[in-house]
Amino acid sequence: MAMDSFSASLMKDKREIIIAPTIYKFANFGEFAQEFSLGERDVVLTNEFIYKPFMEQYNLACQFVFQEKFGVGEPSEAMIETMYETIPYDSYDRVIAIGGGAIMDLCKLLGCKRPDTVHNLYFKRFPVEHEKEVIAIPTTCGTGSEVTNISVAIVKDEKDGQLTGGETKLGLVSDDIIPNKVCLIPDLLKTLPYKPFASSAIDALIHATESYLSPSRKTMTSELFSVKAMEMILKGFVMIGEKGPDARLDYLDEYVTASLYAGVAFLKAGCATVHGMSFPLGGTYHVPHGESNYALFGKILEIYDEIKPDGELMNFKKLVASILGGKPEDAIATLNALLEKVLPLKPLHEYGFKEEDITGFPESVMINQQRLITNSYVPMTKELMERVYRECF
Repeated sequence: MAMDSFSASLMKDKREIIIAPTIYKFANFGEFAQEFSLGERDVVLTNEFIYKPFMEQYNLACQFVFQEKFGVGEPSEAMIETMYETIPYDSYDRVIAIGGGAIMDLCKLLGCKRPDTVHNLYFKRFPVEHEKEVIAIPTTCGTGSEVTNISVAIVKDEKDGQLTGGETKLGLVSDDIIPNKVCLIPDLLKTLPYKPFASSAIDALIHATESYLSPSRKTMTSELFSVKAMEMILKGFVMIGEKGPDARLDYLDEYVTASLYAGVAFLKAGCATVHGMSFPLGGTYHVPHGESNYALFGKILEIYDEIKPDGELMNFKKLVASILGGKPEDAIATLNALLEKVLPLKPLHEYGFKEEDITGFPESVMINQQRLITNSYVPMTKELMERVYRECF
Protein backbone atom coordinates (compact mmCIF):
# COMPACT_ATOMS: atom_id res chain seq x y z
CA MET A 1 0.00 0.00 0.00
CA ALA A 2 1.34 3.46 -0.93
CA MET A 3 2.14 5.92 1.83
CA ASP A 4 -0.77 8.20 2.63
CA SER A 5 -0.35 11.96 2.25
CA PHE A 6 -0.32 12.59 6.00
CA SER A 7 2.51 10.10 6.57
CA ALA A 8 4.38 11.57 3.61
CA SER A 9 4.13 15.04 5.16
CA LEU A 10 5.65 13.71 8.40
CA MET A 11 8.54 12.23 6.46
CA LYS A 12 9.20 15.58 4.78
CA ASP A 13 9.49 17.40 8.11
CA LYS A 14 13.23 18.15 8.35
CA ARG A 15 13.21 19.70 11.82
CA GLU A 16 15.90 18.13 13.94
CA ILE A 17 13.73 17.98 17.06
CA ILE A 18 10.74 19.72 18.60
CA ILE A 19 10.68 20.66 22.29
CA ALA A 20 7.80 23.08 22.68
CA PRO A 21 6.99 23.05 26.42
CA THR A 22 8.92 24.80 29.15
CA ILE A 23 9.83 22.03 31.62
CA TYR A 24 9.78 22.38 35.42
CA LYS A 25 10.38 19.99 38.30
CA PHE A 26 8.87 20.33 41.80
CA ALA A 27 9.17 18.36 45.02
CA ASN A 28 5.40 18.28 45.60
CA PHE A 29 2.06 19.59 44.32
CA GLY A 30 2.04 22.49 46.79
CA GLU A 31 5.20 23.96 45.30
CA PHE A 32 3.67 23.77 41.84
CA ALA A 33 0.37 25.37 42.95
CA GLN A 34 2.22 28.28 44.55
CA GLU A 35 4.52 28.85 41.57
CA PHE A 36 1.61 28.93 39.09
CA SER A 37 -0.89 30.76 41.35
CA LEU A 38 -3.78 28.41 40.64
CA GLY A 39 -7.14 30.14 40.80
CA GLU A 40 -10.82 30.08 39.85
CA ARG A 41 -10.22 30.41 36.09
CA ASP A 42 -8.13 27.23 36.08
CA VAL A 43 -9.66 23.83 35.35
CA VAL A 44 -7.75 20.85 36.73
CA LEU A 45 -8.55 17.51 35.12
CA THR A 46 -7.36 14.62 37.27
CA ASN A 47 -8.55 11.49 39.10
CA GLU A 48 -10.13 11.50 42.54
CA PHE A 49 -7.56 8.99 43.83
CA ILE A 50 -4.82 11.50 42.93
CA TYR A 51 -6.74 14.56 44.15
CA LYS A 52 -7.48 13.22 47.65
CA PRO A 53 -3.90 12.60 48.91
CA PHE A 54 -2.08 15.31 46.97
CA MET A 55 -4.39 18.29 46.26
CA GLU A 56 -7.42 18.40 48.54
CA GLN A 57 -5.43 19.74 51.51
CA TYR A 58 -4.67 23.05 49.73
CA ASN A 59 -8.34 24.14 49.34
CA LEU A 60 -7.65 25.80 46.01
CA ALA A 61 -10.28 27.87 44.21
CA CYS A 62 -9.75 26.24 40.83
CA GLN A 63 -12.29 23.89 39.25
CA PHE A 64 -11.33 20.25 39.85
CA VAL A 65 -12.92 17.74 37.47
CA PHE A 66 -12.38 13.99 37.73
CA GLN A 67 -11.89 12.01 34.55
CA GLU A 68 -13.98 9.12 35.88
CA LYS A 69 -17.01 11.42 35.61
CA PHE A 70 -16.78 10.97 31.83
CA GLY A 71 -16.17 7.19 31.82
CA VAL A 72 -13.32 4.78 32.38
CA GLY A 73 -10.44 3.69 30.19
CA GLU A 74 -8.93 5.45 27.23
CA PRO A 75 -10.62 8.50 25.64
CA SER A 76 -13.54 7.73 23.31
CA GLU A 77 -15.85 9.89 21.22
CA ALA A 78 -18.54 9.63 23.90
CA MET A 79 -16.11 10.47 26.72
CA ILE A 80 -14.82 13.55 24.90
CA GLU A 81 -18.35 14.75 24.15
CA THR A 82 -19.29 14.34 27.83
CA MET A 83 -16.17 16.26 28.84
CA TYR A 84 -17.08 19.15 26.53
CA GLU A 85 -20.57 19.29 28.07
CA THR A 86 -19.20 19.15 31.63
CA ILE A 87 -16.55 21.84 31.12
CA PRO A 88 -18.02 24.76 29.12
CA TYR A 89 -15.46 26.46 26.93
CA ASP A 90 -15.98 29.89 28.51
CA SER A 91 -15.56 28.57 32.09
CA TYR A 92 -11.75 28.49 32.12
CA ASP A 93 -8.64 30.25 30.82
CA ARG A 94 -6.04 27.62 31.65
CA VAL A 95 -6.01 23.80 31.64
CA ILE A 96 -3.99 21.69 34.10
CA ALA A 97 -3.70 17.99 33.27
CA ILE A 98 -2.68 15.82 36.24
CA GLY A 99 -2.75 12.12 35.47
CA GLY A 100 -1.86 9.46 32.93
CA GLY A 101 -2.00 9.41 29.17
CA ALA A 102 -5.79 9.57 28.93
CA ILE A 103 -5.93 12.78 30.94
CA MET A 104 -3.10 14.27 28.89
CA ASP A 105 -4.94 13.45 25.66
CA LEU A 106 -8.20 14.95 26.95
CA CYS A 107 -6.60 18.15 28.19
CA LYS A 108 -4.86 18.74 24.89
CA LEU A 109 -8.35 18.93 23.40
CA LEU A 110 -9.55 21.31 26.13
CA GLY A 111 -6.82 23.71 25.04
CA CYS A 112 -8.11 23.81 21.46
CA LYS A 113 -11.05 25.34 19.63
CA ARG A 114 -14.16 23.19 20.07
CA PRO A 115 -14.93 21.10 16.95
CA ASP A 116 -18.31 20.64 15.29
CA THR A 117 -18.04 16.92 16.16
CA VAL A 118 -15.36 14.84 17.83
CA HIS A 119 -15.55 12.37 14.94
CA ASN A 120 -14.75 15.05 12.37
CA LEU A 121 -11.84 16.27 14.50
CA TYR A 122 -10.14 12.86 14.55
CA PHE A 123 -10.83 12.22 10.87
CA LYS A 124 -9.16 15.55 10.09
CA ARG A 125 -12.26 17.34 8.80
CA PHE A 126 -12.05 20.06 11.45
CA PRO A 127 -8.93 22.20 11.99
CA VAL A 128 -6.85 21.96 15.15
CA GLU A 129 -6.42 25.43 16.66
CA HIS A 130 -4.70 25.96 20.01
CA GLU A 131 -6.42 28.68 22.04
CA LYS A 132 -5.80 28.12 25.78
CA GLU A 133 -2.71 27.40 27.87
CA VAL A 134 -2.20 23.75 28.86
CA ILE A 135 0.03 22.64 31.75
CA ALA A 136 0.77 18.91 31.86
CA ILE A 137 1.77 17.01 35.01
CA PRO A 138 2.25 13.25 34.41
CA THR A 139 1.48 10.78 37.20
CA THR A 140 2.65 7.68 35.33
CA CYS A 141 6.05 6.97 33.85
CA GLY A 142 5.22 5.80 30.37
CA THR A 143 3.12 7.77 27.92
CA GLY A 144 5.42 10.75 27.41
CA SER A 145 2.20 12.43 26.25
CA GLU A 146 3.06 15.53 28.27
CA VAL A 147 5.54 16.59 25.56
CA THR A 148 4.01 15.12 22.41
CA ASN A 149 1.91 16.45 19.55
CA ILE A 150 -0.63 13.63 19.54
CA SER A 151 -3.95 12.95 21.24
CA VAL A 152 -5.31 9.41 20.91
CA ALA A 153 -8.97 8.36 21.09
CA ILE A 154 -11.15 5.36 20.33
CA VAL A 155 -13.53 6.51 17.60
CA LYS A 156 -16.21 5.05 15.37
CA ASP A 157 -14.46 3.39 12.45
CA GLU A 158 -15.21 4.30 8.89
CA LYS A 159 -14.17 3.19 5.42
CA ASP A 160 -14.51 5.41 2.36
CA GLY A 161 -16.42 7.92 4.48
CA GLN A 162 -18.99 5.42 5.73
CA LEU A 163 -19.28 4.13 9.30
CA THR A 164 -18.45 0.42 9.57
CA GLY A 165 -20.20 -0.20 12.88
CA GLY A 166 -16.90 -0.92 14.61
CA GLU A 167 -14.37 1.18 16.48
CA THR A 168 -10.70 1.97 15.99
CA LYS A 169 -8.04 3.96 17.79
CA LEU A 170 -6.75 7.06 15.99
CA GLY A 171 -4.18 9.69 16.78
CA LEU A 172 -4.87 13.38 16.24
CA VAL A 173 -1.47 14.85 15.36
CA SER A 174 -0.67 18.56 15.41
CA ASP A 175 2.05 20.72 16.94
CA ASP A 176 -0.81 22.96 18.16
CA ILE A 177 -1.76 20.42 20.83
CA ILE A 178 1.66 20.20 22.48
CA PRO A 179 1.23 21.44 26.09
CA ASN A 180 2.69 24.86 26.86
CA LYS A 181 4.37 23.77 30.08
CA VAL A 182 5.32 20.44 31.70
CA CYS A 183 5.84 20.00 35.43
CA LEU A 184 7.49 16.84 36.75
CA ILE A 185 6.49 15.95 40.32
CA PRO A 186 7.86 12.46 41.14
CA ASP A 187 5.97 12.51 44.45
CA LEU A 188 2.70 12.04 42.52
CA LEU A 189 3.79 8.57 41.38
CA LYS A 190 3.91 7.14 44.88
CA THR A 191 0.32 5.93 44.89
CA LEU A 192 0.52 4.38 41.40
CA PRO A 193 -0.14 0.62 41.79
CA TYR A 194 2.59 -1.69 40.59
CA LYS A 195 0.88 -3.15 37.49
CA PRO A 196 0.03 0.18 35.82
CA PHE A 197 3.48 1.41 36.85
CA ALA A 198 5.15 -1.55 35.17
CA SER A 199 3.07 -1.40 31.98
CA SER A 200 3.60 2.35 31.63
CA ALA A 201 7.35 2.06 32.21
CA ILE A 202 7.54 -0.68 29.57
CA ASP A 203 5.58 1.62 27.28
CA ALA A 204 8.23 4.32 27.79
CA LEU A 205 10.90 1.78 26.88
CA ILE A 206 8.97 0.96 23.69
CA HIS A 207 8.73 4.66 22.81
CA ALA A 208 12.48 5.02 23.17
CA THR A 209 13.20 1.81 21.26
CA GLU A 210 10.92 2.58 18.33
CA SER A 211 12.33 6.11 18.10
CA TYR A 212 15.87 4.76 18.17
CA LEU A 213 15.14 2.26 15.39
CA SER A 214 13.25 4.79 13.26
CA PRO A 215 14.56 4.27 9.71
CA SER A 216 13.80 7.68 8.23
CA ARG A 217 12.66 10.14 10.90
CA LYS A 218 15.33 9.54 13.55
CA THR A 219 17.57 12.55 14.22
CA MET A 220 20.82 12.88 16.14
CA THR A 221 19.06 14.65 18.99
CA SER A 222 16.15 12.20 19.15
CA GLU A 223 18.78 9.46 19.37
CA LEU A 224 20.34 11.14 22.41
CA PHE A 225 16.99 11.24 24.21
CA SER A 226 16.18 7.66 23.17
CA VAL A 227 19.47 6.27 24.45
CA LYS A 228 19.27 8.10 27.77
CA ALA A 229 15.67 6.96 28.30
CA MET A 230 16.54 3.34 27.55
CA GLU A 231 19.54 3.41 29.88
CA MET A 232 17.54 4.83 32.79
CA ILE A 233 14.54 2.54 32.33
CA LEU A 234 16.57 -0.65 31.92
CA LYS A 235 18.69 0.11 34.99
CA GLY A 236 15.47 0.53 36.96
CA PHE A 237 14.13 -2.77 35.62
CA VAL A 238 17.32 -4.53 36.68
CA MET A 239 16.75 -3.20 40.22
CA ILE A 240 13.15 -4.46 40.17
CA GLY A 241 14.27 -7.84 38.83
CA GLU A 242 16.78 -8.18 41.65
CA LYS A 243 14.92 -6.60 44.58
CA GLY A 244 11.24 -6.79 43.69
CA PRO A 245 8.50 -4.24 42.87
CA ASP A 246 9.15 -1.93 45.83
CA ALA A 247 12.58 -1.09 44.39
CA ARG A 248 10.78 1.34 42.06
CA LEU A 249 9.90 3.66 44.94
CA ASP A 250 13.49 4.90 45.25
CA TYR A 251 13.73 5.45 41.49
CA LEU A 252 10.56 7.42 40.69
CA ASP A 253 12.39 10.62 39.77
CA GLU A 254 14.45 8.71 37.19
CA TYR A 255 11.38 6.96 35.77
CA VAL A 256 9.27 10.09 35.30
CA THR A 257 12.30 11.83 33.74
CA ALA A 258 13.05 8.91 31.43
CA SER A 259 9.42 8.87 30.29
CA LEU A 260 9.70 12.53 29.32
CA TYR A 261 12.97 11.85 27.46
CA ALA A 262 11.26 9.06 25.51
CA GLY A 263 8.37 11.40 24.71
CA VAL A 264 10.76 14.02 23.36
CA ALA A 265 12.43 11.35 21.23
CA PHE A 266 9.29 10.05 19.56
CA LEU A 267 7.86 13.53 19.08
CA LYS A 268 10.16 13.78 16.04
CA ALA A 269 11.42 10.27 15.33
CA GLY A 270 8.01 8.68 15.76
CA CYS A 271 6.69 5.36 17.00
CA ALA A 272 6.22 2.46 14.65
CA THR A 273 4.91 -1.08 14.22
CA VAL A 274 4.40 -1.94 17.90
CA HIS A 275 2.07 1.01 18.36
CA GLY A 276 0.38 0.56 14.98
CA MET A 277 -0.44 -3.08 15.67
CA SER A 278 -1.48 -2.46 19.27
CA PHE A 279 -4.07 0.20 18.39
CA PRO A 280 -6.80 -2.19 17.13
CA LEU A 281 -6.12 -4.43 20.14
CA GLY A 282 -6.68 -1.52 22.52
CA GLY A 283 -9.59 -0.10 20.53
CA THR A 284 -11.46 -3.39 20.15
CA TYR A 285 -10.83 -5.06 23.51
CA HIS A 286 -10.06 -1.97 25.63
CA VAL A 287 -6.64 -3.27 26.63
CA PRO A 288 -4.67 -0.54 28.47
CA HIS A 289 -2.22 1.15 26.12
CA GLY A 290 1.00 0.03 27.80
CA GLU A 291 -0.19 -3.57 28.07
CA SER A 292 -1.31 -3.74 24.44
CA ASN A 293 2.12 -2.51 23.32
CA TYR A 294 3.94 -4.92 25.63
CA ALA A 295 1.88 -7.85 24.28
CA LEU A 296 3.51 -7.38 20.85
CA PHE A 297 6.87 -5.74 21.60
CA GLY A 298 9.07 -8.78 22.20
CA LYS A 299 7.80 -10.72 19.18
CA ILE A 300 8.25 -7.74 16.85
CA LEU A 301 11.84 -7.31 18.05
CA GLU A 302 12.48 -11.00 17.40
CA ILE A 303 11.18 -10.66 13.83
CA TYR A 304 13.27 -7.53 13.26
CA ASP A 305 16.30 -9.49 14.44
CA GLU A 306 15.47 -12.36 12.10
CA ILE A 307 15.08 -10.12 9.03
CA LYS A 308 17.68 -7.39 9.62
CA PRO A 309 19.95 -8.19 12.59
CA ASP A 310 22.61 -5.60 11.77
CA GLY A 311 22.43 -1.84 11.34
CA GLU A 312 20.64 0.12 14.03
CA LEU A 313 19.24 -3.04 15.59
CA MET A 314 22.79 -4.23 16.27
CA ASN A 315 23.54 -0.92 17.97
CA PHE A 316 20.39 -1.35 20.03
CA LYS A 317 21.44 -4.88 21.01
CA LYS A 318 24.89 -3.65 22.01
CA LEU A 319 23.31 -0.98 24.21
CA VAL A 320 21.00 -3.51 25.87
CA ALA A 321 23.88 -5.95 26.39
CA SER A 322 26.03 -3.23 27.97
CA ILE A 323 23.32 -2.68 30.61
CA LEU A 324 21.94 -6.19 31.12
CA GLY A 325 25.13 -8.17 30.46
CA GLY A 326 25.73 -10.98 27.99
CA LYS A 327 26.42 -10.91 24.27
CA PRO A 328 24.68 -8.59 21.79
CA GLU A 329 23.32 -11.55 19.82
CA ASP A 330 21.47 -12.67 22.96
CA ALA A 331 20.30 -9.19 23.97
CA ILE A 332 16.69 -9.41 22.77
CA ALA A 333 16.13 -12.72 24.54
CA THR A 334 17.75 -11.29 27.68
CA LEU A 335 15.56 -8.18 27.46
CA ASN A 336 12.37 -10.20 27.04
CA ALA A 337 13.30 -12.37 30.03
CA LEU A 338 13.84 -9.26 32.18
CA LEU A 339 10.51 -7.75 31.11
CA GLU A 340 8.82 -11.02 32.04
CA LYS A 341 10.19 -10.54 35.58
CA VAL A 342 8.94 -6.97 35.69
CA LEU A 343 5.46 -7.88 34.35
CA PRO A 344 4.39 -11.39 33.27
CA LEU A 345 3.46 -11.41 29.58
CA LYS A 346 -0.09 -12.49 28.67
CA PRO A 347 -1.05 -14.13 25.36
CA LEU A 348 -3.48 -12.17 23.21
CA HIS A 349 -6.36 -14.59 23.68
CA GLU A 350 -6.50 -13.69 27.37
CA TYR A 351 -7.55 -10.16 26.33
CA GLY A 352 -10.41 -11.51 24.19
CA PHE A 353 -8.44 -11.55 20.91
CA LYS A 354 -10.03 -14.03 18.47
CA GLU A 355 -8.51 -16.16 15.72
CA GLU A 356 -10.28 -14.14 13.02
CA ASP A 357 -8.46 -11.04 14.33
CA ILE A 358 -5.19 -12.55 13.06
CA THR A 359 -6.25 -11.63 9.53
CA GLY A 360 -8.73 -8.87 10.37
CA PHE A 361 -6.49 -6.61 12.45
CA PRO A 362 -3.76 -6.24 9.78
CA GLU A 363 -6.42 -4.87 7.41
CA SER A 364 -7.33 -2.21 9.98
CA VAL A 365 -3.68 -1.36 10.62
CA MET A 366 -2.94 -0.93 6.92
CA ILE A 367 -5.92 1.42 6.52
CA ASN A 368 -5.73 3.46 9.74
CA GLN A 369 -2.13 3.37 11.01
CA GLN A 370 0.01 4.30 8.01
CA ARG A 371 1.72 7.10 9.95
CA LEU A 372 3.10 4.42 12.29
CA ILE A 373 3.87 1.40 10.12
CA THR A 374 5.67 3.52 7.53
CA ASN A 375 8.18 4.11 10.32
CA SER A 376 8.85 0.38 10.83
CA TYR A 377 12.45 -0.82 11.18
CA VAL A 378 11.74 -3.33 8.38
CA PRO A 379 9.00 -2.94 5.76
CA MET A 380 5.82 -4.17 7.39
CA THR A 381 3.45 -6.31 5.33
CA LYS A 382 0.08 -7.82 6.17
CA GLU A 383 1.74 -11.24 6.14
CA LEU A 384 4.30 -10.19 8.75
CA MET A 385 1.58 -8.65 10.90
CA GLU A 386 -0.47 -11.83 10.69
CA ARG A 387 2.59 -13.76 11.86
CA VAL A 388 3.06 -11.47 14.86
CA TYR A 389 -0.59 -11.75 15.92
CA ARG A 390 -0.59 -15.53 15.35
CA GLU A 391 2.57 -16.15 17.38
CA CYS A 392 1.33 -13.88 20.20
CA PHE A 393 -2.14 -15.45 20.18
